[in-house]
Amino acid sequence: MNKLTYTRYIIALAGLILLGACSKEFLNRPPEDAIVDVNFYKTPEQVLAGTAPLYNIVWFAYNDKASHGLGDGRGGVLMSGSYQVENIRMQTTDVTGEVYTSWTSFFNVVAQSNMIINNLTKYTAPSVSEAAKQAGIAEGRFMRAVAYSYLVQNWGPVPIITDNNTLLTDTSITRNTVETVWEFIIRDLRFAAEYLPPTPALKGRLTKWAAKGMLAKMFLTRAGVSGTRNQSDLDSAAKHALDVIENSGARLMTNYEDLFLMKNNNNSESLFALQWKYDGDWGTQNSVQAFLAYGSEITGFGDGWGGDLGASLDILKMYSPADKRLKATFMMPGTHYSYIHQSVDDPANPGKKIIQELQVPWNFVGSDRYNTRAWVKKYVVGRPEDNDGKVTQQHTEINTYMLRLADLYLVYAEAKLGAAASTADPLALKYFNAVRTRAGLGEKALITEDDVFNERKLELAMEGQAWYDAVRMHYYNPAKVLNMLSNQDRGSYRIVPNAPAYATSWTITSDVPAYYPVTESNFYLPYPAVEMAAAPNLRKPPVPYQF
Repeated sequence: MNKLTYTRYIIALAGLILLGACSKEFLNRPPEDAIVDVNFYKTPEQVLAGTAPLYNIVWFAYNDKASHGLGDGRGGVLMSGSYQVENIRMQTTDVTGEVYTSWTSFFNVVAQSNMIINNLTKYTAPSVSEAAKQAGIAEGRFMRAVAYSYLVQNWGPVPIITDNNTLLTDTSITRNTVETVWEFIIRDLRFAAEYLPPTPALKGRLTKWAAKGMLAKMFLTRAGVSGTRNQSDLDSAAKHALDVIENSGARLMTNYEDLFLMKNNNNSESLFALQWKYDGDWGTQNSVQAFLAYGSEITGFGDGWGGDLGASLDILKMYSPADKRLKATFMMPGTHYSYIHQSVDDPANPGKKIIQELQVPWNFVGSDRYNTRAWVKKYVVGRPEDNDGKVTQQHTEINTYMLRLADLYLVYAEAKLGAAASTADPLALKYFNAVRTRAGLGEKALITEDDVFNERKLELAMEGQAWYDAVRMHYYNPAKVLNMLSNQDRGSYRIVPNAPAYATSWTITSDVPAYYPVTESNFYLPYPAVEMAAAPNLRKPPVPYQF
């Protein structure tokens, strides 16, 4: 990498950090110049302040639009006629906005993590215990590993950076091989699992259980990198997942819909979540409601720009009528939400508005009523009055799930299935069926690869995960994944509710089918055009990273 490119990373990072100061709880942090000062890390509280930005601002550019654009749009969960359309149609280019914003966000996470790791190593005062020091370093290594997992799954070979100062003078840095990037990720997470505390130092902070859970997921994905599923990695995935399931104290929320209420941040199911503040400086808030909500009448402000966005026909066909996850994930016409309110015209007073519980509206054409979208519900939390006032325009503080227990239940089931055609392993079935029964579905006595893949898609829809499940399968069965993505109907449809109010079932028909070919040439993201221009070493063949 050349000096120019990574100088821009450092400058961008510094700007993000200066924007990231906020005034409450553990998200407080000192100015940038204090973090690198030899006299700063004198107390455990200062260590926690130094690592706080790793939980929000450095992830903001990815969370803002790219998470659902890449994770759900490319994964076949979304459809649109405008917003995210390049990603949804698998026509992402090197100038598509989400390509550059996600790339820079991930490298900002890496750079901030490196700074934390190196400064804590060099500058922590003797008054700080070794356990507190190593826990801070482990937070940095955990976050760096997660950022690299996104980088390698979106772009393949990427440069591994561990020292921000070195790369200001080193012009020989180039991409590293996929295999060694995964090894780097595993090593960072092993360290995090060893040195993070078993209980959070502050609410929402990482624990060793988060690290072990993420390690299980990374082993599961790495298992297929060689083209066949490596049994040792599958065994490691199952071992770490089961350790978290049995020993962490985490438990599934009883009601799936409750997972996505702001009052339930950092609940019993959450293992790792980004922590946001609705009243912090720009970049410390969760902004996704602004882009996903179908209208301003349910946000209370001038945002709510998601009217053209909705569930893909492909995923709507996957939901059974009994699946409770549908209402929590997408807004079907006529659905009632008692905990979200809407502003509507007052029929008794023309020109006036009233506030009422949300009943999702629909179009009328003559005597026909229908919608052309199942609008996004997940991460749409509603108006200020629905959330104790903790909503402003483009600002909420609902956590972004990065890993939750239900995900690990399915990781365990997939790891035990491995390369077999099916499994009836009792524990695999126990945890797989626990996810289904919470959703209101019947248990299975035997599960296949498609069972697990589809269950993950329904369970984690609109959590930015679908694409990465496709990548995991692509490692060991690329033909199946390319065929699956190419045959997803990403076109338009109509939804007709079965009742004039509080509908509970719908008739869904395809309107204009649309299929977009997916090949090896457009499966991975292109490197950002601006980076290719500034960093010609990205064009060189990748080399193994030297550990």
